[in-house]
Amino acid sequence: MTLISAALLGVAQGLTEFLPVSSSAHLILVRAFFGWNADQFGLPFDVACHVGTLIALLAYFRRDVLEMTRTVPRMFRTSVSGATGPARQTWLLVAGTLPVVVVGLLFGDAIEQTMRTPGVAAVALAAGALALLVVERAGSRSRLESSLTIPEALALGLAQSVALVPGVSRSGAAITVAVFVGLRRDAAARFAFLLGIPAILAAAAHEGLAVVEQGMTSDVAVLFLVGVVCSAAVGYLTVKYFLRYVAGHSLDVFAFYRLALAAGTGLWAVRL
Repeated sequence: MTLISAALLGVAQGLTEFLPVSSSAHLILVRAFFGWNADQFGLPFDVACHVGTLIALLAYFRRDVLEMTRTVPRMFRTSVSGATGPARQTWLLVAGTLPVVVVGLLFGDAIEQTMRTPGVAAVALAAGALALLVVERAGSRSRLESSLTIPEALALGLAQSVALVPGVSRSGAAITVAVFVGLRRDAAARFAFLLGIPAILAAAAHEGLAVVEQGMTSDVAVLFLVGVVCSAAVGYLTVKYFLRYVAGHSLDVFAFYRLALAAGTGLWAVRL
């Protein structure tokens, strides 16, 4: 891996983590298309790029995160139904995170070992595209983020946990379910991004321990740093402008892109 390839993978991660097009699929496909060694650093480098997008989220939503953090000591003094404002939002994120933790612990390693392939990514991209097209025509898109219920937050978390399969898209799955239950697109995207913070943090911590145990040279550390910086910078801009875009535009363009990428991957695989 060179500095250029590390930067390109970081840019791909920062751009696709927040768009409903699957960052994991793009990291796999970029390596496959360019013939880069998928085993070199592999998942640890991908998770390092995820740290970059985590930094982007924390920077963009710093006020929300700070307000929710302040509510934590008081969370258990009131019931979930009685919580309001940042406290209620914190409870919703806790509920949405539980399925990710359970599914990740039970199936995370198996999925990482068997499903990180271009074929799986292509199938998941196509399936996710169809889901986006359906919800654009089925959801009422009138509710605000504050109207979410705990069961709905659990459903969004379950959808996000399916994104362990490359090609599904963490943000795409959560946005799809949120729009289906009636949230406005921008409200759905905003909650999906906030819901991604604990999930990305958990994944980074899990793989970070493995990296620390294995150790790394200074050259490898530089490559990881380049990936983190590029994904953080591009990720911040993507969050900012994607939220503006979906406030007034449909998700169809992302569905068509997913279908085109899935078809292109299929043709590429057939020619090999």
